Amino acid sequence: MLTKAIDRPETSLKVQIKPYNLQFKRPAGTSRGVYTDHKIWYVIVSSSDNPRLWGIGECAPLFDLSCDYNDDYENKLRSFCKELEKDGYLNTEKLRNYPSILFGLETAIKQLEQQGSFKLWNTPFSNGSAGIPINGLIWMGDYDYMLEQIEAKMQQGFRCIKLKIGAINFDDELNLLKHIRKHFSATDITLRVDANGGFSPDDALDKLKRLAELDLHSIEQPIKAGQWEQMRYLTEHTPLPIALDEELIGVNNPEQKKELLETIKPQYIILKPTLHGGICGATEWIELANSMKMDWWITSALESNIGLNAIAQWCSTFHNSLPQGLGTGSLYTNNIDMPLEIKGDCLWYNPEGNFFDPNSL
Repeated sequence: MLTKAIDRPETSLKVQIKPYNLQFKRPAGTSRGVYTDHKIWYVIVSSSDNPRLWGIGECAPLFDLSCDYNDDYENKLRSFCKELEKDGYLNTEKLRNYPSILFGLETAIKQLEQQGSFKLWNTPFSNGSAGIPINGLIWMGDYDYMLEQIEAKMQQGFRCIKLKIGAINFDDELNLLKHIRKHFSATDITLRVDANGGFSPDDALDKLKRLAELDLHSIEQPIKAGQWEQMRYLTEHTPLPIALDEELIGVNNPEQKKELLETIKPQYIILKPTLHGGICGATEWIELANSMKMDWWITSALESNIGLNAIAQWCSTFHNSLPQGLGTGSLYTNNIDMPLEIKGDCLWYNPEGNFFDPNSL
């Protein structure tokens, strides 16, 4: 359950905020629009007695998606950071409705507690002895661009590929999926699609039936969030498993979470700490899903390698065998240098690798 506070360290805390603007290598398209850059805020929590002891976290809201983003976001972040300095502990309950801020601060404190190590949990992944299976992500674009990405991912050895759909003609998207199935069966390549709420409730079921003919694993968020009854109808009648993503955003109260899952009864849920309650709140979702025998996986939400590392480290504590959505580390021209590497279809962490210095920000 979501705890009220993280225990106070032995010394008082100092928090620095460092704005940073990530630049995409090429525009990243979803059915909501196209990203060319992503403004984020790093929070560096240090011990006032020993400034060389620090932890860094990433607050990376998505302006068109996060429940806690508005024009006053940075001022709100500074206010919470001042409270952390004053109180000496993080009031996670107070931060329920600010998931991206909670994620940044709780992971910074976690690293501080680990004496500044980026190895946040003790797992085979964190020890560098095991990788995390991930899906290869195909961004929206015209037919040729999406086909180019698909062929590159297959050549890299990915066994699970996720396509963002809804930007081009639906028949063209079906043809892309048919192209994969022509060369690889469902036992060779797992296919996921993400509509980002792009389907209309009126024609969604028909599209799900056509997609199901291609032996897909699942579809994320076929219709826009907030339409619980329509989504419940789809999960009851779909021939293709449905995973909820945007539907979980802004549902931060435990009773509301339970009500949503009991009402819609999705086949899967997808957890993104930046969007779904930080590490604390996303863990709460997982505990609910497990109690309902509902499957899930974890995905990053366009964070830099700082946030991606924290999410991957946390993800590795669950030993979930499904491919996770953690392949976003190569999206940016100015990403932070971290020893995360994709080998084949797995994300690996090298505890002996080169790490960045926060003074370089």
